[in-house]
Amino acid sequence: MDILAGLNTKQRQAVETLNGPILVIAGPGSGKTKVLTHRVAYLIQQKVAPENILAVTFTNKASCEMKERIRKLIDSRGSILPARNASRSDAGGPTIGTFHAVCAQILRAEARRIGYRPDFIIYDNKDS
Repeated sequence: MDILAGLNTKQRQAVETLNGPILVIAGPGSGKTKVLTHRVAYLIQQKVAPENILAVTFTNKASCEMKERIRKLIDSRGSILPARNASRSDAGGPTIGTFHAVCAQILRAEARRIGYRPDFIIYDNKDS
């Protein structure tokens, strides 16, 4: 499977950018998730270590969709992407999750540095 197949010029440009982060801003149904998933698969194809890849989105639905699409792209190329939870990269795969999930994971990993225990709980206004 050609990871770049079916991408328009701007999408392909975003996918093929190897150095540094990218920011994809576009309207609903414009292919943002396609660009991000293909970019992750492309980076892995280009020998970027999966554990060095971070893909962040706004919703749990989009996060789950990204993980599934990436898994299919990678698996179709003969590589097995480890099963992953919302944002952990300890399984050797890319970190994929919502802004909230990824930030909570970072906070838990660094909690002791800021005087908290890593098992802290985040309450929203309704819970508090």
